Amino acid sequence: MALPLSILDLAHIGEGETAADSLSASVDLAQRAEEWGYRRIWYAEHHNMPSIASSATSVLIAHVAAHTRTIRLGAGGVMLPNHSPLTIAEQYGTLETLHPGRIDLGLGRAPGSDQKTLRALRRTPASADAFPEDVLELQGYLAGESRIPGVDATPGKGTDVPLYILGSSLFGATLAAALGLPYAFASHFAPTALEEAVAVYRSEFKPSAQLERPYVIAGVNVVAAGTTEEAQEQFLAAKRLRAARFLTPGRTLSTEEADAVLDSPAGRQIAQMAQYSAVGDPREVEDYLDRFARHAQADELIVVSMAPERKAWLRSLELLAEVHGLLPA
Repeated sequence: MALPLSILDLAHIGEGETAADSLSASVDLAQRAEEWGYRRIWYAEHHNMPSIASSATSVLIAHVAAHTRTIRLGAGGVMLPNHSPLTIAEQYGTLETLHPGRIDLGLGRAPGSDQKTLRALRRTPASADAFPEDVLELQGYLAGESRIPGVDATPGKGTDVPLYILGSSLFGATLAAALGLPYAFASHFAPTALEEAVAVYRSEFKPSAQLERPYVIAGVNVVAAGTTEEAQEQFLAAKRLRAARFLTPGRTLSTEEADAVLDSPAGRQIAQMAQYSAVGDPREVEDYLDRFARHAQADELIVVSMAPERKAWLRSLELLAEVHGLLPA
């Protein structure tokens, strides 16, 4: 049986696009992904990033869920230190009440923003220190076993929205194992600790009411096209855009300037973030994902289409669905 495939939609706002364009594209992708046979789509919480439209994950999920029928939708993830556990329990409890059996809640402890934005969110770096306790408090609300007497989440109580711990280090792996929760590793942009973190998670895992045995979701970038050459061109274009966005924000670079940025030490470091990337024609992409899944000891892969243009972005995910056997070729 083929490994389940899911999608991380970064709700990217492309050049010349508005946030409305991005959100419309997210609905279009979800409707297509539902037809193509993907298991779930997740959206990540980011703040103060002009190129990403998924800052309010629960609102985006509600909108997409209202325009789809069966595909699972969730946060990948909510940055819990930015919120009170009760608020998140109410939001995702509401989503589960409206769309039963379709909602996931991935949780991270990073701020998803810079330090100035952290202050604007009325949080401090120390907020992350309470992440394990906040996860337990949130879990209690959703299970109908509040850890704060006299306080319940309505909606939320008894909905048992499934929780996932997101991470890119041993901290998340250890916490997910201790709580008996699924673990999603952000190897699509933070590849360094993948093998060690998954090994720790699997060796230390303790069964829970939600999960009997370890379950690993690993992130991986994908650029699938009709030919290897076309895919490689798209991948290079994506890396140029990423380097320019992070290293020369607000500037439009020529191809030569973008390549010079990529060739700088900082640029090479950003390119290294895409270490785990399946690039090529459909068969080459499928072969890479098969090797990567074994390397990551993954039970499920969540893919990010790096194709920089909308039609290519959709086509990449469609080609992958075909070659992976999610839909008839």
